[in-house]
Amino acid sequence: MDAKARARTITVEVSESLRGSGVEVDDVTVQQAGKRRLVRVFLARALGDAESDDGTTPIEPLSLDEVAEATRTVSSVLDESDVMGEAPYTLEVSSAGLDRPLTAPAHFRRNVGRLLKVHLADDTTTTGRLLRSDADGILLGDPADERALTWSEVTKAVVQVEFSRPDRKDS
Repeated sequence: MDAKARARTITVEVSESLRGSGVEVDDVTVQQAGKRRLVRVFLARALGDAESDDGTTPIEPLSLDEVAEATRTVSSVLDESDVMGEAPYTLEVSSAGLDRPLTAPAHFRRNVGRLLKVHLADDTTTTGRLLRSDADGILLGDPADERALTWSEVTKAVVQVEFSRPDRKDS
């Protein structure tokens, strides 16, 4: 079994085990690292009904406790499965970092409220706060200056690091 097929199998098996936990598999990669394989499992908050809501409510990121519990589940699934064969492997489980490009509608939905640099199909970029993400596309900006983009216009986006958000009070 090649690395891509192994990653797909892991995705299916782990997704089944995480169903109902509020956590879902966002991506899986498998690569050779010397004599071992490196298995990376990226997790995300399960959207559930959030996909069909108004698209403006921010989604809370995963907590460390949720990632730790999911890691135990992922490890158990891999230990009980024959997907890794007899070869030793190293397992890394995490949520996607801020530097990971947003490429799917679910990625954008999970980042409503954040500042994004959006790469467009016409090879330009635009930066703005993600106000809404829905079936039609995204809405960037602020109430005084909004820009709607369809999914066909957006190629990817990257969350911009903010040390002080204008809409949040420091506590």
